[in-house]
Amino acid sequence: MALLWLRFALACYFIGLVYAFVALTRTSDLFSRIALHAASLGMVFHFVSLTELYLSGQVVWTSVHNAESLLAFLSMSFFMIIYAIYQTTSPGVVVFPVVFFLTFVAALDEQPVLLTTFVSSKGWLFAHIILIFTGYAALLVSFGASLLYLLQERRLKSKKPTSLIAFLPALEVIDQIGYRSLLLGFPFMTLGLITGSIVAITAPQIGRVDFLDPKILLSVLMWAVYMLMVFTRWNSGWRGRRAAVLATFAFVAALAAWAANYFSTIHRFIS
Repeated sequence: MALLWLRFALACYFIGLVYAFVALTRTSDLFSRIALHAASLGMVFHFVSLTELYLSGQVVWTSVHNAESLLAFLSMSFFMIIYAIYQTTSPGVVVFPVVFFLTFVAALDEQPVLLTTFVSSKGWLFAHIILIFTGYAALLVSFGASLLYLLQERRLKSKKPTSLIAFLPALEVIDQIGYRSLLLGFPFMTLGLITGSIVAITAPQIGRVDFLDPKILLSVLMWAVYMLMVFTRWNSGWRGRRAAVLATFAFVAALAAWAANYFSTIHRFIS
């Protein structure tokens, strides 16, 4: 049944995907409201699907597709928080397609799983996955806001601004969305790495942790970029274009860290 609920959610998210493409060319308040309600309904189905997985009594989050399902749900949750604060659906132009893609992949039958036979503490593993994915979701929203900032800035500086993406809010608002997403996600990302380290250290079969392992190396790099980004915005007052570019780089680092799952010797998915 969990897979069925997930596919219902996917159907709802499809409306959001259509909205994302339509919004690039024209503004429609009615369609924006429809997409928002569809996304809300999709989250209900999605929550039911995740709850059934949790109640199954297994560490099912270590399946790559279930993990992507969880990441999609958390990303949509962050989007809803942003909407509740700023009353704008504009970040959906980036968030909706990503959520749809992650949910689509998760709704497939194939389920490669994370190599976790060495993990003795399932509680720490569960905490690690929830925390790190919440950090990822915040970074995704921040990345989306950065893209929108760059697009809006280019549009406003154009001598002949077009109606394309004219629905975007003011630059200051977009910048605040990206900044607050960063601040909200950084503690989760930090705690996620700490709990991941505990999982690795307490696994006797691993032995000495190899810090040159691609997953560990790229995760630390991603966290360092994330910390630099928060620090520069907090203390140096970085705003606008420079902050948007740095947020984009941090998101690319996060993607690289995720891709390292397939190359790591201690943190990889197997068929």
